Amino acid sequence: MQEDIRVYVEEAPGQRTELTGPTDMGLSLMELLKASGYDIQATCGGMALCATCHVEVLAGPALPEPEDAELDMLETLPMVHEGSRLSCQIRLTPHTDGLVVRLVPTGA
Repeated sequence: MQEDIRVYVEEAPGQRTELTGPTDMGLSLMELLKASGYDIQATCGGMALCATCHVEVLAGPALPEPEDAELDMLETLPMVHEGSRLSCQIRLTPHTDGLVVRLVPTGA
């Protein structure tokens, strides 16, 4: 049974865009963002090897703890935030409904 969830992208303070995505296809947040026209490089194709899909989780449900590969890539970034995650490592599931993220420019 397909269940669509809502994810919000904060474009500017107080300005959020709602995206909807299916939970039955095993998609990652990175894939939803790319399909929605966001400029996500994702040069490694979602393998947690490049960090070009860096997002900051601002609000929403608690996510599973990042795996070591994701943590290792986040450590290579010049600036990380408390909620920094790689969007390729966040799966769209019913538990991610209502997630709020901000894209972090590559190199920022």
